[in-house]
Amino acid sequence: MDNLDLLQGKFVRLTAEDPKTAAEAFARWGRDSEYSRLLDSSVSAPVSVKKITEWMEKDLEKSSPTEYYFMIRRLEDDLLVGLIGLDGNIIPHGEAFVGIGIGERELWSKGYGSDAMRVILRYGFSELNLRRVSLDVFEYNPRAIRSYEKVGFVHEGRVRGYLHRSGQRWDLIFMGILREEWLAAYPKE
Repeated sequence: MDNLDLLQGKFVRLTAEDPKTAAEAFARWGRDSEYSRLLDSSVSAPVSVKKITEWMEKDLEKSSPTEYYFMIRRLEDDLLVGLIGLDGNIIPHGEAFVGIGIGERELWSKGYGSDAMRVILRYGFSELNLRRVSLDVFEYNPRAIRSYEKVGFVHEGRVRGYLHRSGQRWDLIFMGILREEWLAAYPKE
């Protein structure tokens, strides 16, 4: 591994955050309905800092040992730009689901998400000894799909007409990457 800092990439680093700092960012990002609709299938609605802080503090208390969540910070100025995490059947099967969101809209399509994804995959495959990492993405998010393909994820399936948004039905696309595919694409990681 050329990069000795396991949680740092070319543009970002993955960090832990106190619930208050993260909640303030989540509340701000949640006011952007496009961000919310790209991240989740739930109805887009703003949530207060207080409510998010309470949820995070309760969630941290009961956090599973197979959940690894990080905030994404830009290297050049330490700006908090997003979140990323792995969870799933990590211990028994070496499988994890990854989720990511870049909350700062002006930083979309600048490579921060792809870099953060490479870092979390390095962490998952080298530190957690995963065999595969999966994700799902909405059909109406081609920017994310291109980013995932760039990092090495392949299309594995779809649920047709899964979600109703903006007056039409959209597919839910499943993608994944196997350990051997990661090692072939990033041999020095």
